[in-house]
Amino acid sequence: MKEAKDLLAHCRILPTIPWLSFSKDRELDPGGSPPLLNGRPTAKSPSKSRICAKFLLLGAVVLVLSIPLLNILIPARAGGDTEQYWQQAFIGSLNNASLRNHLFHLTKEPHMAGTPENFATAEYVFQRFQEYGLSAHYTDYDVLLSYPLHRSLILSVPTKEPLTLSLEEKPVEGDPYSRNPKVTPTFHGYAPSGNVSAEVVYANYGRVEDFQKLVELGINVKDAIVIAKYGSIYRGDIVENAAQAGAVAVIIYSDPQDYAANYTEGVYPDSKWLPPSGTQRGSIYRGVGDPLTPNWPSTPDAERISVSDPEAMLPTIPSLPISAEDALPILASLSGPVSPADWHGALDLPQYRVGRGPGVLNLSFCANQTVTQIRNVIAIIKGAEEPDRYIILGNHRDAWVFGAVDPHSGTASLLEVAQRLGELVWKGWRPRRSIVLCSWDAEEYGLVGSTEWVEQNIDLLGLNAVAYLNLDTAVGGSGFSAGASPQLDGLLQEVTKQVKDPDSVDGTVFEEWVASGKGSAPLINRLGGGDSDFAAFLQHAGVPALDLHFGDDQNPMYHSAYDNFHWMETFGDPLFHRHVAVTSLFGLLAMRLSSDAVLPFDYVKYATVLQSYATGVQMELSGCKALGVSANPLLSAISRLEEAAVQIKQQAKDAEAQQPQGSFLPSALLGRRFINDRLLQAERAFLDDEGLTGIGQSWYKHLVYGPVSNNNYGTAPFPGIQNALALARAERNEHDDEDAKKQQWAAVQHEIWSVARVVDRAAIVLHGSLT
Repeated sequence: MKEAKDLLAHCRILPTIPWLSFSKDRELDPGGSPPLLNGRPTAKSPSKSRICAKFLLLGAVVLVLSIPLLNILIPARAGGDTEQYWQQAFIGSLNNASLRNHLFHLTKEPHMAGTPENFATAEYVFQRFQEYGLSAHYTDYDVLLSYPLHRSLILSVPTKEPLTLSLEEKPVEGDPYSRNPKVTPTFHGYAPSGNVSAEVVYANYGRVEDFQKLVELGINVKDAIVIAKYGSIYRGDIVENAAQAGAVAVIIYSDPQDYAANYTEGVYPDSKWLPPSGTQRGSIYRGVGDPLTPNWPSTPDAERISVSDPEAMLPTIPSLPISAEDALPILASLSGPVSPADWHGALDLPQYRVGRGPGVLNLSFCANQTVTQIRNVIAIIKGAEEPDRYIILGNHRDAWVFGAVDPHSGTASLLEVAQRLGELVWKGWRPRRSIVLCSWDAEEYGLVGSTEWVEQNIDLLGLNAVAYLNLDTAVGGSGFSAGASPQLDGLLQEVTKQVKDPDSVDGTVFEEWVASGKGSAPLINRLGGGDSDFAAFLQHAGVPALDLHFGDDQNPMYHSAYDNFHWMETFGDPLFHRHVAVTSLFGLLAMRLSSDAVLPFDYVKYATVLQSYATGVQMELSGCKALGVSANPLLSAISRLEEAAVQIKQQAKDAEAQQPQGSFLPSALLGRRFINDRLLQAERAFLDDEGLTGIGQSWYKHLVYGPVSNNNYGTAPFPGIQNALALARAERNEHDDEDAKKQQWAAVQHEIWSVARVVDRAAIVLHGSLT
């Protein structure tokens, strides 16, 4: 008894265990911060019987001795009805006023990466993470960024006075943000300095086929300045295609046909559409991450290559973005052939002609390219059972100007998830696996912050990362869409059935998503391009990824000064209900992935999707003279993957059936771990060390999904095969010999074998046994 009294003397008497009891006096304050524990128990009356005292003493000893067991068992209850309770508690806690408040504070000032204003947004995010009870820290990198020092564009036309174009976005009535003197000048990130004068050629969207059409029309692009439209491919590929065609500079504008509904519905501030002076800024860098540290992190003491090194992949000719208002006199100055009908836009022109000339442009641009510091902000909710397994949630924080849609609709959601999950942790919820929340910097320049972080942590991520969930332009209007790795399709659909659609009377996000398509299942896009921060995780590290957003794919205010809080509150999401919906989905996905006993990955679905791609390859081969090339190695490998996927799906089902009884026994824990290890490692098997060398993108390691050749925004299944096929099927002149043709088709067969090998590797991982 003396030992028990000594033990009791060193123990704190605990209040009610928070995850077993909720009372009204424990509710959160209006600010959402957890209150301090109060109501300490009072001392027992000395008049109580000695028997009661002994029982109380014995109970206290049992409680103390049970605490280690409670710490193991109670948090691990995340499953079944209990987890459904926590999910509903999460959804019920979301607050549109809180989301609005975050967006308001984050978009007060323009904040490009590397500027003091953007470091202020990092501090805001860091303080919120800490306020919500999360462990948070900064991770900084020194990277190459560029800023404009001087810009001018002068149009000369015979018999007319030279016209200096404004290159400015005009203030809009009722929008105080558009009058902010700190609005970022319109420019292209990483565009080199230059001063050139040349005749102008119109090249439609600047695609490879557009330049081929100009050749057919007899238009020489060499030493010309190209004007092209935004809207079809990545702006950096427009500039590269023009450079390959011999142009000396490029200007790119937003045609009202693509960004203002042909001016049929009015423009901002009377409607959501881009006004005539609206201009899309953006990077024209075709690589990923810091240009000076390809494939390794840009720490302060890192090795750096020269800006002139081809491996840096920096653009070689100057360029500028311009408005439709500035584009009009330039296109009006052109003569020459009338462009094809599908090249015509909605500017007030009788015809869109291609030139060349007689209009001449003088483009002058001076850039400050400098190595400067950027800052990621990282917070962690530690898992109870598998703290070494990471569910990673990310969103970038830098913006070309104010960034209400891109990126801070996503940042607001990330912070709301952090706050509400922090509250659940305080109430007793514990995820099995750790949740890592990441606020990335310098995404707009080329996914820089997330890529440097992935490159620095590549080995740990390869061992432990379960999935990456991304938000970027999370809310820009109505209508839900998503992209995902195929094994996450089922989970995504399940979660969308739990959330009410913000633009429906009583339908769920899933129901409205299906209704927006043409089939009985929703359209889920694939993530192969380099258009957001999921790229480093999926394409370089082999981590399954998912991306969510509400709104049309074509954001009319994209990268303009009008993507601001006023536009969002007026047109994008006036009641912030869409923000609540996307936050609900984001958080529920994180909760499921972090707390399901067996990871909700469906590789049978993955195999089915791959089968459809391989069938398409087979049909392409049969439709041309493929010189003995066969898709059979790939088809056979996919069959083996499907067999392994069916097997592990049954094993996962059996493990889930054991969850209610005996789930804490070592055998059950190890069994689930063995299944989960194989499920999270299978995606890594699709990586190839050499990367997509066939399209000049060795950084992209994933052989199933990758960027489209000549369009970094596009996604191609089996990109290596598709590129080799395109080259082999290209029209050849009569002087091409048979040996050249055979080599091209041999390259196609090699790519087929390469993909077949990684698919077989994935099948072996899922089987989980040595050959």
